[in-house]
Amino acid sequence: MNFRTLDLNLLRVFDVVMAERHVTRAAERLAMSQPAVSNALRRLREAIGEDLFVPGSAGVTPTRHAEALWPTVHDALDALRGVIDPQVFDPQRDDRRFTVAMADATAAVVVPVLMRAWTGAGAGVRLHVDGLDTRDPRALLEHGDADAALGFFPEVESEITTQAETSATRLEHLYECDYVCVMRRGHPLAAKPALTLDDYCAAEHLRVNFSGRPRGFVDESLLRLGFQRRVLLTLEHFSVVGGVLRSSDLLAVLPHSYVPIAGPGEELAVRPVPFAMPRIRVGMLWHRRHEHDEGQRWLRAMLSRAAHEVGEALAASIPPP
Repeated sequence: MNFRTLDLNLLRVFDVVMAERHVTRAAERLAMSQPAVSNALRRLREAIGEDLFVPGSAGVTPTRHAEALWPTVHDALDALRGVIDPQVFDPQRDDRRFTVAMADATAAVVVPVLMRAWTGAGAGVRLHVDGLDTRDPRALLEHGDADAALGFFPEVESEITTQAETSATRLEHLYECDYVCVMRRGHPLAAKPALTLDDYCAAEHLRVNFSGRPRGFVDESLLRLGFQRRVLLTLEHFSVVGGVLRSSDLLAVLPHSYVPIAGPGEELAVRPVPFAMPRIRVGMLWHRRHEHDEGQRWLRAMLSRAAHEVGEALAASIPPP
């Protein structure tokens, strides 16, 4: 490829197609016709000397070479935009709508704190909190369905850590907490100061499975020890867990941060989980293309401050069980 003769407009088309993963949507954003976008991609492919996208029924899939090129191309274009057309973001006047994805247990803890700061700052921008049904929200971020995602994403965190230079996703750690076992105060096991592994496995359980995984962290931890539990009820949301626990003899493993929301302390008993569990590391994910967007940076700062406030309050007010 001869860079001196390359039409740099092709890189702008490439950047938008990478973001949209769909030629028609990219054409709409670029105010171009679909054939014109397809022709631009053909010319770029010929200039580079290899395929950049594989067409499919749901759009186009970038090749590995395209994935490797995109961060550099996007950052360069983003820097040029900032110099040529600097955007000043004013949260009190701008009419933007941000979307943040998080599971309801995270939202129940973070959003009240966030909105106190949001309204206190007189922000006029709008916020939409979208439910999260996956432990890997990167596709939502890549396709522009969410501006940021909050939650516990251990596998994503591991991949980002090992691929920091090439990853299109950014991560900020926010706060940590433990999993705990929760039951009603009148549960027979609540009379014991601590649960044994045998007691735990002999009981009946409630499982929250918002991500559709065949086994959760609890079941994986038990399986490594050669144990399993009997799950009598599976829920897709945390919101009804407290009511079920208060009216049954089921046990549930919940984030410690969510326990005060699940129900009054006089109605629920909390015990340490009687086997090793991974610590919950709540983090925020966003896409690299939003790294320098002033509005996105303001959003991430608001989310970060709210989550850190949650972490500080959690450490101060909820002692270990």
